[in-house]
Amino acid sequence: MTRTEKRFIAGDLPAKLKTLIAFRVALASLLLGSFTFFEIGQSAFVYSASIFDLIIALYALTIAYLILLPYWRGTSFAYFQLAVDVLAITALIALTGGIESWFSFLLLLIIIAAGIIIGRRAGFIIAVLSSISYGLLVDLQYWQILKLPYSLDLLEKDFFYNIFSNIMAQYVCAWLTGYLSMKLERTSKSLEEKTADLMELSLFNREVVENVPSGLLTAGEDGKVLFFNRAAEDITGISRADAFGRELSSIFPFLGGQFRDLGTRTEGLVNAGGAEKAVGLTVSPMRNASGIKTGYIGIFQDLTHIKSMQEEIKRKEKWAAIGELATNIAHEIRNPLASLRASMEMLRGSELAPAQKEALTNIALSEMDRLNRIITDFLIYSRPTRPELQSAKLDLLVANVAAMLSNLSKKVKVTTESNGTVRVFADPHRLEQVLLNLGINAIESMPEGGSLVVTCLDAGGEARVIFKDTGNGIAPEVADKIFYPFFTTKASGTGLGLSIAMRIMEDHGGTIKVKSVPGQGSEFIVAMPANEGNGKDQAAIKNGDSKN
Repeated sequence: MTRTEKRFIAGDLPAKLKTLIAFRVALASLLLGSFTFFEIGQSAFVYSASIFDLIIALYALTIAYLILLPYWRGTSFAYFQLAVDVLAITALIALTGGIESWFSFLLLLIIIAAGIIIGRRAGFIIAVLSSISYGLLVDLQYWQILKLPYSLDLLEKDFFYNIFSNIMAQYVCAWLTGYLSMKLERTSKSLEEKTADLMELSLFNREVVENVPSGLLTAGEDGKVLFFNRAAEDITGISRADAFGRELSSIFPFLGGQFRDLGTRTEGLVNAGGAEKAVGLTVSPMRNASGIKTGYIGIFQDLTHIKSMQEEIKRKEKWAAIGELATNIAHEIRNPLASLRASMEMLRGSELAPAQKEALTNIALSEMDRLNRIITDFLIYSRPTRPELQSAKLDLLVANVAAMLSNLSKKVKVTTESNGTVRVFADPHRLEQVLLNLGINAIESMPEGGSLVVTCLDAGGEARVIFKDTGNGIAPEVADKIFYPFFTTKASGTGLGLSIAMRIMEDHGGTIKVKSVPGQGSEFIVAMPANEGNGKDQAAIKNGDSKN
């Protein structure tokens, strides 16, 4: 027996002894009742009157055991009771016929009780005691040392075989009881440990669920709340008692009763104690270990503070963008104003030759034109006019723009490609402005010459125009800034061309994306919705550059 098993038995021994005492009283009462009321064995047993005395003695012992139980709790007390029980059963067997007694099986019950109460070793000890006691009784009966009558038909070998079979039965019973008792004790101990672990895990899970900062709820398949944690109460202002049995849509009105179709996060407002809170909620199906859907689980957070911070960040970004824009405007205007001032001071301050006056005047007029372009471009960017939308053939616009680009540089070969007629709903003039601006930028990126391929195609309901050049490319650190207003890498220019182009495309529901590898060229992709019914019967056209 292991130390753990000993501790287990010792801790449970008082309860087992009480059970043994109760079993003894029940057995004695059953024997007394059967002998008294049914007059069983009155004529068969020679010493039937003594049986009543034995039963009364058992009652007296039981009372003594109950008195001693609070003071004598060790295994020695259990052994004492079991040994007395063996002697009492042996006496009962003797009073009811010895070898012919009906009650020899009761010794097996005592052995079973020993194995259950104390353990496997105790079962064998009591089996040894009962086998000695029973064998001695039968021997004394055979030799008539005890005047117990028996049938004259029983021979010596019958007595021997009776002793042998009973002793074998007692030892087998001790072994089986000990084995089963050991298994039971280990199983009981393991079950207690598992139960304790389960209770600890359950308590841990409960504490985790109750203390997570996110609201957590569960609902049945009917959408009614079954569980509401502490954070859920704090966020919604609804106690778990009030939330129980309520529809999810009554707690989160922005669900609109469609929570059963949700699998992604949704956001909305809830009224928490008179104050509106922004809440982000995710409702997902809840399934058991077999994968069967049993309801819904919802996780939500209070986003009010986060939304407030986001709005504050947006305001700061807006003011920062305005400040940067103002700085860029001031910089762009200051340069031509400085040239104007210098020219005016020179014209006013001294006598100049007519040629010098004319040169200074031309500089002043040129800077005035530059100021006018800056202001005009800025107004276009900051106050875009509504596009005059109409059905247009994008492939024809691309062909016209390519023809104009071919006349800008003899060093750059401009080629167009198309997979057929591509129709769009757009403002042709403004769209042409976007295409021309992108084409001019591509040509300017190839001062030493190169090739520019302009492709127009209908890509599954999306119209695309792709400008692919073999120019210098765009450095990665500035690729994300090229659409910012007043950002430019050119020595001259306002830096508003690409910004205006992006604004125009946004007005048309489109985008401009760029792919570039420094030293290998760039690829600008203009994308916008295409009209239905684009013709695909026109053969692909390819226009070589002009020989200007």
